Amino acid sequence: MSFTDHIIAFLQNGGPFIYPIALVLVVGLAITIERWLYLSSAHRTNQKAFSLIKEALKNGDVATISQHAQNNKAPVFDVLQSGIVRISQANRREDVEYAMEETIMEYMLRLEKRTPFIATLANIATLLGLLGTIMGLIAAFSAVASADPAEKANLLSSSISVAMNTTAFGLITAIPLILFHSTLQTKTAAVVDSIEMAGIKLLNSLSFTKQADSDRG
Repeated sequence: MSFTDHIIAFLQNGGPFIYPIALVLVVGLAITIERWLYLSSAHRTNQKAFSLIKEALKNGDVATISQHAQNNKAPVFDVLQSGIVRISQANRREDVEYAMEETIMEYMLRLEKRTPFIATLANIATLLGLLGTIMGLIAAFSAVASADPAEKANLLSSSISVAMNTTAFGLITAIPLILFHSTLQTKTAAVVDSIEMAGIKLLNSLSFTKQADSDRG
């Protein structure tokens, strides 16, 4: 019996709760793939952006950053540009920082979109597995109560085995989804941290430039 045949037999013997758990698994995998592609794209785009403005960030060259921002859709450019726009309206570092933090929060909503659903789906899969097992055991003991005494042991053992398949499949679904959720959270944090780092570099370089101009004046 091949591995595929074992899987098919496992699913067929798992009872009706196998199907909603399988649906949860499919939905969870779909969300994971979509989020992974989106976050990977955002990370690559930010890395390319950093390579373009590395020297500009160090020197506080807002003109160069603004020029690149007009031709680039990287999240980091939107954040930096929001701070640069605020510079012309306010001279305080806090005002510029608040402007960039506001844009970062907007991007965090996009980066974290649908990711919490994966943890929820993992919990649902576990609970469906337990519910399926309980319902299977109830049906098994009900059937055994009216069965022939000679067949009770075999009937009970086979029924319990089928019922436990549901819990097993629920855990098989939940464990990878929890790992995927943790991985996506880590990847999201890496993207956000890189954007915040760029903002801090810009603020520090602007503060240094302003202090140098003040000393020369």
